[in-house]
Amino acid sequence: MTAQKRVFVALTGASGSIYGIRLMEELLKRGFLLTVAASESGQLVCREETGLDLGGDPPAATARLCAHLGVKLGVEVVAADDLLACAASGSAAPAAMVVAPCSMGTLARIACGTSGNLIERAADVMLKERRPLLLVPRETPLSEIHLENMLKLARAGVRIIPAMPAFYHQPATIDDLVNFVVGKVLDQLDIPNELFKRWGER
Repeated sequence: MTAQKRVFVALTGASGSIYGIRLMEELLKRGFLLTVAASESGQLVCREETGLDLGGDPPAATARLCAHLGVKLGVEVVAADDLLACAASGSAAPAAMVVAPCSMGTLARIACGTSGNLIERAADVMLKERRPLLLVPRETPLSEIHLENMLKLARAGVRIIPAMPAFYHQPATIDDLVNFVVGKVLDQLDIPNELFKRWGER
């Protein structure tokens, strides 16, 4: 992927909103344009975990997100029920889409192709257009249904990147743990990064 391509970042109702927010920070640093949507439950979790309110009027939510990220341009928040948004159409699909965090409910609905809201429809578009779709699930323990849904999506070409930080790089802070997962997401988007020490690096 190259700079100035648009990435759709979605936050849903699983713990780990910081993964999506940190990913936005890193993509913006590299010149990407972002479309952002948060499901209703994703808004609740994000507000609880980070204090950031992604709900309400999209322009106001965009202003709050830009202030949180320390930027003025490059980000647009869209309503999760806005099925007229560009990301809902294959003719205007983003270069890539990342759902971080991804709830098991969202993952299941993407696996079934229900397209009940913009996040699910945009994911369906990425699948049919064969563009990169990355899901960052955060759930434990995993049921047989969860695993079957993830297998179904993986077989369809979706990259499943569980929020599983490593410890071989001797993380000292929560940021170190978050950066490891976000670095793995960037790796899957073919975006060079140095967010974590790779195996064998000193």
